[in-house]
Amino acid sequence: MRIGLMADSHENMPMIKRAVDLFNRECAGLVLHAGDIISPITAKEFARLEMRMIAVFGNNDGDRPFLEKRFAPFADIHPGAWGFEAGGRRMLLMHAPDALEAIEASGAYDAIVYGHTHEAVVRRTGRTLVVNPGECGGWITGRSTVALLETGTMEAEIRTL
Repeated sequence: MRIGLMADSHENMPMIKRAVDLFNRECAGLVLHAGDIISPITAKEFARLEMRMIAVFGNNDGDRPFLEKRFAPFADIHPGAWGFEAGGRRMLLMHAPDALEAIEASGAYDAIVYGHTHEAVVRRTGRTLVVNPGECGGWITGRSTVALLETGTMEAEIRTL
């Protein structure tokens, strides 16, 4: 299964559009958003996804009840770190990398996806793949990135939008 990964879109509508287009074109089976969507207005672009989205709230997400309402037809948004299974792999989706090293060391997950730092990261600790897709919005680093994860090989690739 191919999974699209993104974080920190920070209401940058042109970059969200590019990310959605990329995920639709690359036939992702699922999209994970690691927080800081920011505004319900972004639902218009995210609704174009041809696959389900799972997201967690970030520290800058504002009107959470309205975000949940607007995203409900195509996405599940969780209040904090969310563990689940996709493509036969155990995944953890979180915004801030709180206790990241301890979670990695536990070996409880095949992949951990986080955001918050706005820095793209792909690394492996033992059998756990750790990915921060960087910032989709590009406001802080000037670089708008997302990632694609293949659950069969457990490899991830950062893509510049």
